Amino acid sequence: MNKEKALVPFFRRGDIGGVSYAVTNNIVNYLIVIATLTGVLGWPDDIVFGFVVPGMSIGLMLGCFYYAWMGYKLSKKEGRADVTALPSGVSTPAMFVILYGVVMPLSYALEDPKLAWSAAMAACFIGGFVEFFGGFIGPWMKKRIPRAALLGTVAGIGFIWMATQGVFDILSDPMVGLPVLFIAVVGVFGGYLFPKKIPPLVVAIVGGIIYAFCLGRTTVDFSRIGFYCPNPATSIQYLINGFAVVVPYLTIIIPVEIYNFIETMDNVEASNAAGDNYNVREAQFADGICTMISALFGGIIPNTVWLGHAGLKKANAGIGYSIVSGVVFGIAGIFGLFTFLNSIVPPAVCAITFLWCAVVMVAQAFDVCEKKHYAAVGIAMVPSVADYLYTQVTGAAGLAGHYTEVLSTGINDFTADVSQQLLDAGVMWNGVAATKAGAILIGILLGTMTVFVIDKKLDKVAVTGVAGYVLAALGFIHSAALGLYPLSPYALGYLSIAVLAFILHLGRDSWFKGPDKFDYI
Repeated sequence: MNKEKALVPFFRRGDIGGVSYAVTNNIVNYLIVIATLTGVLGWPDDIVFGFVVPGMSIGLMLGCFYYAWMGYKLSKKEGRADVTALPSGVSTPAMFVILYGVVMPLSYALEDPKLAWSAAMAACFIGGFVEFFGGFIGPWMKKRIPRAALLGTVAGIGFIWMATQGVFDILSDPMVGLPVLFIAVVGVFGGYLFPKKIPPLVVAIVGGIIYAFCLGRTTVDFSRIGFYCPNPATSIQYLINGFAVVVPYLTIIIPVEIYNFIETMDNVEASNAAGDNYNVREAQFADGICTMISALFGGIIPNTVWLGHAGLKKANAGIGYSIVSGVVFGIAGIFGLFTFLNSIVPPAVCAITFLWCAVVMVAQAFDVCEKKHYAAVGIAMVPSVADYLYTQVTGAAGLAGHYTEVLSTGINDFTADVSQQLLDAGVMWNGVAATKAGAILIGILLGTMTVFVIDKKLDKVAVTGVAGYVLAALGFIHSAALGLYPLSPYALGYLSIAVLAFILHLGRDSWFKGPDKFDYI
């Protein structure tokens, strides 16, 4: 075979669908970021459209270009023309956790959008470094973290942050949201197609925008389109200032990015299973570097390899869709086209995509795990509920930063009198603040221990308990900030699990026996 003739073409018909997939879904993420920063937090346009959006666009553009280059190299190496580029995009679960778990509390606590933005940039840069580092430790971690624990934690993030917000936004405007939701559902869950194989999801989003405009829900506004190329000298200075502010949030940032680089691993491995043998480590390095570059230009959300490679390959997409998508993101971000989209796309239409993503994440967690591990998936999902509840209660009450304090255990909680008022009002508040701090890692720990109990590996439960002790003692979980808490009740609680599990493990062949097969359902 002549390898030169077998090289993947730079654009082919199937790339049209690839561009639609990449651009449509990423645009929704952009609109969520813009709506949160401008509508909820009140950040000024010069930060959002002058730095955040262009910074995100530059990171995504570089990611798309590099994945196209990886596809070209693979095509040249293997001498075949059917290579499909990896799909690149904003990590949707990470986006929600960063927005609501880091950016929102920072904004309310600091009461200074520029300072909050500088901290968010620093968080993004640190996240990119963790993603890059994941290229070295990712395979080791993946072998040792049970799939049920990891996917259960991710499903919890998707369900509580994405699915609930999606349903709320849809029902906040039912005249737009419900019919658009129906059209999307018949495609993404029913598998129906319109003539010419047009996906109902695309029809739902494009048609929903037109429908909402006809109902007067949106307007066409070109007034803010312009040139928004960020000055890196300015953004880097704010980035440097942000490192000191963001340190207390490392307990959120690091677990989110651990999830992010494992998500990249899973999605690259899925592409390998579909027939394109990409290097997992190279993709993780690329994600990390592009995320750090994004932060240097003002971005606050990490990049990742997306799901969907197998579908793109079936649609005969190549590398051209990745190149075109990168160009679209770069132009749209730098020339302010998202200001126009923000004015014409209603929240109910945006909600369709992340509701769909969230439901798929939950379904996937149960689908790919063994039935006996379903309990671990369910337990791992719970801590994210505390994260969501804490954010909503503190935000709604307007108390964050005013009536909270760091307790002797290291938890950032309401003062005793305010906590009692919440309890008297019927709010389930006991333990919420403790579970919120490091919720992702807590979910992984609880899910992991549950898997090992089900698998009759109490010695590994003991090891996991020791890991929990170390994480709690250093403030990664159950604490407002990193520090030394070796005698905190949470650290000692995990240590007690480790001791008990080890003792029970020693008695496994004599006085403490478990059946080989046990069905708890």
